[in-house]
Amino acid sequence: MSVLIVGTTALDSIKTPHRENPRLLGGSASHAAVAASFFAPVRLVGVVGSDFPAAYWRLYERHGIDLQGLQRAEGKTFHWSGEYLADMNQRRTLKTELGVLEQFTPTLPRAYRDSPYVLLANIAPALQLQVLAQMRRPRFVVADTMDLWLNIALPDLMKLLKRVDALVLNESEAQQLTKTDNLRLAAERIHRLGPAWVIIKKGSHGAMLSGPDGFFLAPAYPLRKVVDPTGAGDSFVGGLTGYLASSEGGIKRNLRRAVMVGTVVASFCCEGFGLQRTDRLQLSEIEQRLAELEQMCRF
Repeated sequence: MSVLIVGTTALDSIKTPHRENPRLLGGSASHAAVAASFFAPVRLVGVVGSDFPAAYWRLYERHGIDLQGLQRAEGKTFHWSGEYLADMNQRRTLKTELGVLEQFTPTLPRAYRDSPYVLLANIAPALQLQVLAQMRRPRFVVADTMDLWLNIALPDLMKLLKRVDALVLNESEAQQLTKTDNLRLAAERIHRLGPAWVIIKKGSHGAMLSGPDGFFLAPAYPLRKVVDPTGAGDSFVGGLTGYLASSEGGIKRNLRRAVMVGTVVASFCCEGFGLQRTDRLQLSEIEQRLAELEQMCRF
């Protein structure tokens, strides 16, 4: 089954203590779409400017991503610049240039409107709501968010939560949204806002899933070296959603394994700058690393 992914398509300039790479392909939709493409057909909705490199368009095409919904507009592509500290869990934003994203309105091609799986990647909640208004009864909707929207768009986010099946957010965002440091209690409070499933990302410590079947804890795959964690969270939710779309049976049957798959795909993202490692990734590598992670967790 196909996955509709809506979010940002960006040019990222990334600096770490060891290296600097300007204007790499990035954005929440880009990372999520490539991650999902290993498992299911992907339909991408976003916007790029006239400065968007043709090589990045071809990267999408190499992964079989349907680009009917990717708009081209006159102006500059959304650009984010960030710097990581020696502790790769810490980063600071140096520059954000919205460019054509500032006037972006997601318009779904007619063929996209019956997509059974919908991933509302990190983008303004008002735009995520606009996407849902154009859909015809999707089977499963997952939304990602971030602290910015908690600070400046909370009313829209609260409306969105009533219309999604699953919410993905990181540990600090869950605490901010629910006013508690207890993640189990935070998940229970988010359920009362609407989503049947809550997935809390914990960075290098894995992820926590809360849903009708209780709690599930997924560890992160232990890497020998982290090159660049940019996009790891988007790769996580993209891999998760793509795996669900490719699996037989209901969401309950497959979601725990989907979380593990997302964790593994995210680990590959961290091994290269931007999408450099994920672009070269093979499904066989994902399967091998997933088997390794399962063996690590068995007792």
